[in-house]
Amino acid sequence: MTLSLSVPDILVARAKTGDLEALEALYRAFETPVYNLARRICRAPEDAEDVLQETFLEVVKSIKQYRGEGHLWGWIRQIAASKALMRLRSDKLRATDELVDEAAGAPPISVAAGIDLERAFEQLSETSRAVVWLHDVEGFTHEEIAERMGRTVSFSKSQLARAHARLRRLLSPAVAGG
Repeated sequence: MTLSLSVPDILVARAKTGDLEALEALYRAFETPVYNLARRICRAPEDAEDVLQETFLEVVKSIKQYRGEGHLWGWIRQIAASKALMRLRSDKLRATDELVDEAAGAPPISVAAGIDLERAFEQLSETSRAVVWLHDVEGFTHEEIAERMGRTVSFSKSQLARAHARLRRLLSPAVAGG
């Protein structure tokens, strides 16, 4: 299933003039993908809703600066990812989140042979989940992730490597069986 995320140039031009109907049409066109991206990074539906609203407030405020280079969805996606990561940093994520999850070895989860990737993904810390989603699914580079998270490139790479290792452990029946 492919979701078309393109909008007519005339709609963007109208939105740049402050046309409320055009701005609402942009919101409707990108509401679901922005919410889904925010939900993957933030986990909590209320946080994803807040990120959706913050993203479109920024879109309305900054649409005049959009130069039409690349797809509009790419520009909006960058805003949404930044807003979601800022939300993680500001009210949820503290350094202990990764330490408790990774260093304390988080108690082993009952990994039945049928555990799926979605459930395993939910077991990652918020930081690890955000890095995996942005890198593996959204296609952000480690440099882009590091910049958005206010961290180093090596931090992004190590989070990704640890998250992949944890996912392999969670999804491997051999490890679960002992």
